[in-house]
Amino acid sequence: MEDFRRTYVRLCKEGGLEPQESIVAQLQDSSAAQGSRLDLSGQSLSADTCSVLARAFQKHTVFTEVLLSDCMLSEEGAKILLTGMFGNTTVKVLSLKGNNLRSTGAEMLGKLLAHNKTLRRLVLEWNALGVWDEAFSLFCDGLASNTSLTQLDLRNNQINHHGASELALALKCNHTLEVLDLRWNNIGLLGGRSLLDALQKNKSIVQLEMAGNNIPSDTLKALEQTIGHNSDTQSTLRESRSRTQVLSKEIQTLKEEKGRQFLSLMDTIDRQKEEMGRSSRSTFIQIGQLQEALNERKSAVNSLTAKLQMTEAALALSEQKNHNMGELLSRVKAEKEEQRERQSRERKKDQEDGALREGKLLREIQNLTETSGQFRTKVEEMERRCKSQQQQIFELKQELTNCTAEFKLRLTQAEDRLEIEKRRSKQALEDMDSLRQKEVDHVNRHLEESERALQDRIFKLEGQRIQLEEELSKAKAACVTERAQAEEELGRVRAQVRLEEELSGKDQEKVAEVSRVRVELQEQIGHLQAERTAQGGLKEKINALERELKVLSSNHREALLDKDSEMSSMLEKLRLKEAEIQRMREDEANRASYLQSAILTYVQGSPLGHYSSPKK
Repeated sequence: MEDFRRTYVRLCKEGGLEPQESIVAQLQDSSAAQGSRLDLSGQSLSADTCSVLARAFQKHTVFTEVLLSDCMLSEEGAKILLTGMFGNTTVKVLSLKGNNLRSTGAEMLGKLLAHNKTLRRLVLEWNALGVWDEAFSLFCDGLASNTSLTQLDLRNNQINHHGASELALALKCNHTLEVLDLRWNNIGLLGGRSLLDALQKNKSIVQLEMAGNNIPSDTLKALEQTIGHNSDTQSTLRESRSRTQVLSKEIQTLKEEKGRQFLSLMDTIDRQKEEMGRSSRSTFIQIGQLQEALNERKSAVNSLTAKLQMTEAALALSEQKNHNMGELLSRVKAEKEEQRERQSRERKKDQEDGALREGKLLREIQNLTETSGQFRTKVEEMERRCKSQQQQIFELKQELTNCTAEFKLRLTQAEDRLEIEKRRSKQALEDMDSLRQKEVDHVNRHLEESERALQDRIFKLEGQRIQLEEELSKAKAACVTERAQAEEELGRVRAQVRLEEELSGKDQEKVAEVSRVRVELQEQIGHLQAERTAQGGLKEKINALERELKVLSSNHREALLDKDSEMSSMLEKLRLKEAEIQRMREDEANRASYLQSAILTYVQGSPLGHYSSPKK
């Protein structure tokens, strides 16, 4: 981090620029925090500063998150900065929010997505990428070739239905993007349909935000359903991968266990061979010792024989020397004879004992030879069992391969059936949409005609009401004027009558004039009340027309509610179809789990699985 700050300062001095204190302080704070996040949001970055930062990004790869929100980047500065990010291999999150990026920015972002292989999240909120169709098309081309981006934020970028069509083409080729935010653009009905068509082929997107785009509710619901299908598919694939990994690990564990058992068996056989060799050597040593004892016995017998011969020689000498001692000699002879017999018996006894010992040794040698033969037979039998178990392992592997192929085939068939059901549901939805659109158009035309007729009648009645109000106002003004004049005249008449009364005389003509004026005033008041009654009748007609308009509006709403109920029933049928497809998936998963458990049971129940050691 400190090296990046020093590099930034050095490059600014080499380019003849003064380092921005705010950027140096931010780099100093990041260095003190020992973090991998660079936040320059709100900093004003000129083209020269962007050039220095781009060169620093090329030399040092220490940041994984770069935030450049609201930095007022120019087209040239954005181009230089994004060019410097092409070869970066550490930045995973890049935010360019609120920089008003336009055509050049869109082109450079497309090139960045095409070259960079480590960027995971890109925030482009509050820019103007969708205003220029050709530049946005280049951006979409880069997105189509990208293989690392998983989150893309394109809120408030003025994307119209043409841009949505280009984005849909990119989504058909991109298979890594998971989260896409398109809120508050101007995609419209055509753009929504293009995205819906793209999501039929793209199965990686699991979250799509489309609020504020003037898209009809049915298209939004279809997009939500498609995203839900993608999410379910992704979860199913992840579950299948996890199960496959678990199965592979279990198979690997079984292989390792069988290998360990085989190695332990071979070690046991080697130990038995060593024990047999040691027992054979000990047997040979015992035979040698017995042979030495027998030789010692033979030497003792030979020494006794030599002593006997010497004794006989001495006896012969004594007989020659002592002829006159016959009796003594006879006794000595008798004693010698007895001694000879005793020695002969002892010699015979020793010979018999040696023969018995030799026979015993011969029998022990024979027993040892038979034991060695039995050990050889056991070794051969163990080798045959090892070969048979290896053959069983090979057959199990072959059976496991066949079962895996069968499972894949069933999964492919289930996916084909799912695709056929999706196409049928899609065709049914399209037919329903077309039929509903026709009915809505017919109802709309009828309502428009009714509204135009009612508006014409309302305009006419409004004109008549305005005219009547003007006449009424004029009549009121005239009535007020006449009433004022009459009151003035009545005042003058009253004054004159009072004058005449004071003069003690009243003219009958003045009285008649006063009565005539009163009658005229009464007649004018009656006219005004009649006009007021006529105006009340017009108001009642207007209220009747408004009630009729309300009835027509309620009928229109009821018709729309009927259509909505039909749509809900069709959606319920589609949901039942999806439930049936989900049930088929669960059946396939259950079959796969049963197959897995059967394989594990078969493998655990094999002779090699139960074998522990030859001694047992």
